[in-house]
Amino acid sequence: QVLYLAVKTVRESGHQHVYSAVERPLQLAQTAAILEIFHSLVGLVRSPVSATLPQIASRLYLTWFILWSFPQTQTHILVTSLVISWSITEIIRYSFFGLKEALGFAPSWLLWLRYSTFLLLYPTSITSEVGLIYVALPFIKESEKYCIRMPNKWNFSFDFFYAAILALGIYVPGSPHMYGYMLGQRKKALSKSKKE
Repeated sequence: QVLYLAVKTVRESGHQHVYSAVERPLQLAQTAAILEIFHSLVGLVRSPVSATLPQIASRLYLTWFILWSFPQTQTHILVTSLVISWSITEIIRYSFFGLKEALGFAPSWLLWLRYSTFLLLYPTSITSEVGLIYVALPFIKESEKYCIRMPNKWNFSFDFFYAAILALGIYVPGSPHMYGYMLGQRKKALSKSKKE
């Protein structure tokens, strides 16, 4: 639904309107993905928590703490590349796992798509995520949203602007690590399928 609405909106009225067209289904889908962390923790799926948690956390952060929280980011062209990259990735991924669960196998072309499309879609989604956080920085600083200032009864302060800069910093080591992890998964999955 998100992919359909995004593409339709770009064609009919431009990238500036994509977020308003996909907002609710995007929020629902990305928030529901919290279940993936739980599934990983209880062993329902084989994905390690160390791979699942950063992906879900970054998507939730972008969905709620950047796009929803700072409407000034919602008309940026990076929203379109973000939601299209996320959507294609998830359509392929859930189709692959759904067929494997239902039939016990997935077609080789779907296996190839599952472990190859990230080569392009991971860089486009990461670039979009980083770009949107960067675009949001002036609005975060100006609004002071989610900031806790002293003095207060907890004797604690928090500045969301610096937290956003920290989040950008985490992408520096995190992105190559996750990309390397996916390359390893690709090699393992595709070599296993050749043997079968």
